[in-house]
Amino acid sequence: MKQQNHLKRSLGFFSAISIVIGTIIGSGIFFKQASVLQSAHNSTLAISAWIFGGVITLTAGLTIAEIGAQMPYTGGLYVYIEKLYGRILGFLAGWMQVIVYGPAIIAAVGGFTGILIANFFNLDDSWRIPLSIGCMLFITIINFLDNKVGAAFSVITTIGKMIPIAAIIIFGIFWGQNNALGQTISDVKQSSGGFGVAVLATLFAYDGWILIANLGGEMKNPQKVLPQAIILGITIVLTIYTLITVGILRFIPADLIERLGEDTTTYLATKAFGNIGGKLLTLGIIISMLGTLNGKIITFPRIVYAMAKRNDLPFSSYLTYLTPKGKSPIVATIFITVLATLMLVLFDPDRLSDLCVFTIYCFYILAFFGIFKLRLENSNRPFSTPLYPLVPIVAILGGLFIVVSELFNDPAGVVLFLGIVAVGLPIFYYLKRKEKTSRNGCIIFPVDEYL
Repeated sequence: MKQQNHLKRSLGFFSAISIVIGTIIGSGIFFKQASVLQSAHNSTLAISAWIFGGVITLTAGLTIAEIGAQMPYTGGLYVYIEKLYGRILGFLAGWMQVIVYGPAIIAAVGGFTGILIANFFNLDDSWRIPLSIGCMLFITIINFLDNKVGAAFSVITTIGKMIPIAAIIIFGIFWGQNNALGQTISDVKQSSGGFGVAVLATLFAYDGWILIANLGGEMKNPQKVLPQAIILGITIVLTIYTLITVGILRFIPADLIERLGEDTTTYLATKAFGNIGGKLLTLGIIISMLGTLNGKIITFPRIVYAMAKRNDLPFSSYLTYLTPKGKSPIVATIFITVLATLMLVLFDPDRLSDLCVFTIYCFYILAFFGIFKLRLENSNRPFSTPLYPLVPIVAILGGLFIVVSELFNDPAGVVLFLGIVAVGLPIFYYLKRKEKTSRNGCIIFPVDEYL
C-alpha cells in the first residue's frame, strides 16, 4: 500500500485559529470550576489558578511557536523532540500522544458530551456510553472527508460556542450579587491538593493549544500562520476563561459551586434564564464540546500518520493511507477513534486526562529547552519569541511546577503513565531491528516523510 501522496496544504489563518480556540474551549471550563475551587480553597486563588494556567500556556505557546515555525511539518511535538534530541525521545513523544494522551483526551471529551446529551433528552445513565461513542463516530466520519470540511466544522462550532460563553460572562458579571474575590469554601477535603493541583486542573481546560502544530504540513504559509494562530488563540482563550470564572463566582457562592460540582454551569443557566434557557445553554455547551472533539480528531491522526511515514508504528503501511481526493488519513483516524472508544468503555477518562497533562508536560519541558539549542544553531528564524529568554524560562518553570505538583498529588498514577510511555521502547527497537533486516542495515529517513 505504498503511496506517494502528501497531505494537502489548504488551511489558512482563520481555519487555524478556529481549530486552536475550538480545540481548547470544550468541557474543561464548564466542568472543572468546582475542582479548581476545591483545590485552591478560596475564590481569589481559584481565579489566580485560571490566570496562572493561562500564563503558563501562553509562554509555552510563544516558545513552541518559534520552534514550530522552523519545523513546519506534520507531527508537531513528535517532530520537534526528534529533531532536537534524536530518534528515541522523538519516538516516545509520539508514542505517548498516540497510545495514551490523544485517546484519553478524546474519550474524556466524548464522555462528557454523552453525559450532557443524555441529560438534555432526560435519558438515564445507560445511554451515556452509546451517546459518547456516537459523538466520536460522527466527528470521525466528518474527518473522512476533505480536511476543509473538518476545518469548516471547527469554524462553525467555534462561532456557536461563543453564544453560551457570552451569556455566562455578561449575566454573571453584570447581574451577579457576590464579590468574586475573597470567598472561602468551608468544606475543604484532605485530598483536595493545593494551588499546584488547581493549576493542573485548569491545564486540562487549556489543553489542545499545541495540536494545531500537528497540521503544520497542511497549512498555507505555516511559518507565518502557525505562530499567529497559537499566540492569538491562547490569548483569546485566557481572557474568556478568566471572565467566565469571575462571572460564575459573581452569580454562585463558592460553597455552592463546590457542592454542585460538574453541574455548576447548568445550574447557573437554569437559575439565570429558566428551564428553557438552561436547555439552550446546555445545547450551546454540547456544540462547544463537539467542536473540541472535532479539533482533537482532526489533529491526533496526523501524529499517527507522521509516525507511520517513518515506520514507527506496527502496520505503518496501512496507517499512512490517504483518501485519493481529500488527502485525509482515514486509517489513522479510525485507529485513534478505536483506541479512544476502548478507553471510554474500560477506563475513567477524567483521571486519565489529568495524568495526561502531567505526561505531556514532561515532553513540553524538553521542547522548551530546545529553543536555546535552536538559537545557538540558527540565527535566521521565521518567528522569534518575544522577551527571550524570559518567556521560555517562565514556560520551563511553569512546566516543572506542574510536574512536581502532580508527582506529590498522585505518585501511583505518575508511575503508571511513565511506565506506559516506557513500554514504547521495546516496540521501537523491535520495529527498527525489523526494518534493518528488510533494508540490509541501511535506514534512510528523508525530511519530506514528515509532510
